[in-house]
Amino acid sequence: MRKEFRDLAPPEAAHEAIASLDLSGGTESVPLREARGRVLAERIDAVLDVPGFDRASVDGYALRAHDTFGADEADPATLDLVGVVDAGERPDVTVGDGECAEISTGAVVPDGANAVVMVEQTDHVASGGDDDYATIEVRTSVAPGDRIMFAGADVAAGERALGPGTRLTTREVGLLSALGVDEVPVRAPPRVGIVSTGDELVRPGEPLDSGAGQIYDVNSYSVAAGVEEAGGEAVLYPHAGDDYDAMERLLREAAEECDLVLSSGSTSASAVDVIYRVIDEQGDLLLHGVAVKPGKPMLVGRLEGSAYVGLPGYPVSALTIFRTFVAPAIRRAAGVPEPRTATVAGRMASEERYTEGRLRLMPVGLVEAGDDETIEDTDVGGETLVYPVDKGSGATTSLVEADGLVEMHPDTERLDAGEAVEVRLFSPDVRVPSVVGVGEDDPALSRLLDRLDAPRYLGLGSREGLRRLRNGVPDLAVTTTSGDPEFPTADLGAWTREWGLVVPDGNPEDVSGLADLVDRDLRFANRASASGLRTSLGEALADLADERGASRHDLVSAIDGFEAGRRAHESPPRAMMAGHADVALGLRATAASLGLGFVPVDTETVRVLGNPDRVEKSGVEAVAAQVAGLDELLDELPGYGRPD
Repeated sequence: MRKEFRDLAPPEAAHEAIASLDLSGGTESVPLREARGRVLAERIDAVLDVPGFDRASVDGYALRAHDTFGADEADPATLDLVGVVDAGERPDVTVGDGECAEISTGAVVPDGANAVVMVEQTDHVASGGDDDYATIEVRTSVAPGDRIMFAGADVAAGERALGPGTRLTTREVGLLSALGVDEVPVRAPPRVGIVSTGDELVRPGEPLDSGAGQIYDVNSYSVAAGVEEAGGEAVLYPHAGDDYDAMERLLREAAEECDLVLSSGSTSASAVDVIYRVIDEQGDLLLHGVAVKPGKPMLVGRLEGSAYVGLPGYPVSALTIFRTFVAPAIRRAAGVPEPRTATVAGRMASEERYTEGRLRLMPVGLVEAGDDETIEDTDVGGETLVYPVDKGSGATTSLVEADGLVEMHPDTERLDAGEAVEVRLFSPDVRVPSVVGVGEDDPALSRLLDRLDAPRYLGLGSREGLRRLRNGVPDLAVTTTSGDPEFPTADLGAWTREWGLVVPDGNPEDVSGLADLVDRDLRFANRASASGLRTSLGEALADLADERGASRHDLVSAIDGFEAGRRAHESPPRAMMAGHADVALGLRATAASLGLGFVPVDTETVRVLGNPDRVEKSGVEAVAAQVAGLDELLDELPGYGRPD
């Protein structure tokens, strides 16, 4: 039976519920050598003076200050040298009137002396006999206490040296060393148990059965990285299936061993998502459902005396909820300060609509506008432009293609192109990419991008690349469509690639061309509809239909698998290799790299088109230069070349 969500709580209530949980990891003692970066749990008082003796702060001579009164370059004071005091030794000399002792920096000031004069302000005078330097001339006056650090001047015994909550850097470690502290009481990091739920999950590195719907576990590792980044200690537990009893046992085990349990998945209201029932029936469920997108199915509660937060199962939702609600609580418990403000002002590169009536945490990317660029009559020259990066909560690439979040409040239905927004960056280290491109997935392009400094490229297909370029989002689009777009672009260069049908090595089905796809019972693995390669295939089938006096629709309908497209250039051949197809759409270069056979059909041109307002950006200029010098790389890829 399906259970509906409870009333969705506002985001503020979720923050309050998590703040009410005790995530503290307690206190532990660590050796001083391992204390850097930890947070002090208790006050440290000095148990001795630092320094513990009157110490010379320069190399020179210890003396009585009144013996130098009136001394200068013309009339120096003359003192008898009665001994030497080196650092780390107990003085065996006493300084009397008219006397001095040579002293090293850091050495104990001998009895009788109350000042030190720098060696540079003295002269050695030979006096004959066995000691060539028995007399010292002092060419300046000194006052009592000059060049001496008295005992306790740095830290006095009984003084408060460091307080609880102090984050121990190299400076604090140095002070603790001076106080003789060898074991340091610090806050133990909150121990955070991580449980990913779902029978379909497989640990990275283990065999994956895609045919059975298995996927690699993303959340356990990304959330664990976030926990440790926030100052916690992450503990990964085995996957939990959708069985109530097994779920309860695993959650109880994690709760008994950890200060906080984080689960991902099984938090929504479907019949198989039972984790909220476990917390509600066996623990204390404080909150179920938050008015935020992504991440509505969020849980907050307690189990076995430990804190519990249930994250959504989709990676983007899980990480968004973790960063927004959970990471701040872990930092507070660990004593880790909030990261320095990481926001940037920008303007929307295109219009974005939203009508769902709850807070939207919209992942966005950043791109730098051209110097003279305008959007909807708004001058945005040189500003940072902001564009949505939203492939859905289940798309893991959204995690790396986005730079931060823009909040769209429930009463905001639209952000206009050119409208000012504030972006909360995922990290203070985020920098605007040198160049942003959208378009066709291509092996030569991938190698070209490797030669650039901090590029970002979204392989969404030729059609989407042109659409976004027309809307003014990317710096450039890579497309295989023929003809010039109906909007201004800058030509940054081109190359050609041979495409056709990829078949198993040896071509066991004896495929000779597109006609075999139509006329024979062959399973076909196609590219996605946004791909330029799919467009080229459609045009070739249209030509074949004309030759036969048939419609393109009739031919397409006869091909088993034509409508089920795959996104990247290797995806169809790999589907064929896995036994899901007999023939795949692909490139000669792809077939060669995978050791497969190839039946050529045609050659298409890959064009790099720039945003005219941004052709003078250094990143765009770098792309144009790389395309111009691409010949050697093209020679390495079978089926690649330059347009005639």
